[in-house]
Amino acid sequence: MKPISARCLILACGNTLREDDGVGPFLAAQAERRFAGESQVRVICRQQWTPELAEDIAGSESVVFLDCAANARPGSVQLAPVEPGGKAPGLATHHFGAAELLSLSKELYGSLPRISLLLTIGAGSLELREGLSSAVNEALPEASLLLERTVQRLLANTASWTQPHRA
Repeated sequence: MKPISARCLILACGNTLREDDGVGPFLAAQAERRFAGESQVRVICRQQWTPELAEDIAGSESVVFLDCAANARPGSVQLAPVEPGGKAPGLATHHFGAAELLSLSKELYGSLPRISLLLTIGAGSLELREGLSSAVNEALPEASLLLERTVQRLLANTASWTQPHRA
């Protein structure tokens, strides 16, 4: 097992050129500013999650995945636990999800974060344009506050995790 490299890893994905798909990078940039002086927090943002991120996950005490949700009500904010899911996809796969990355982390490094959470905002549009839809823009204050409070709780090492937040 690798030594812990971050108490809390924030792992965002999204494409800022696909409207609401850019919400993950937007929240990641906010988190980088908010936790800039906090050495125990690490923020990684990618256009898509790829296999090499499994090493970062394995070296983290907790992870918060950030993404949009195409199958959720536009602007809805959800925080839910995520568990390793099935077999990790092959290396030629277009996109890894949070569950697959956790599986790969366990398979390759024999390690999982103590707590793994997925924070999503329902996408209203994934059109080819920059910016966020009005539904997602309206949800940003709630999502930002939820992310900040979640990271603070993870850093405080809250032993019991309460029910996930659903808006």
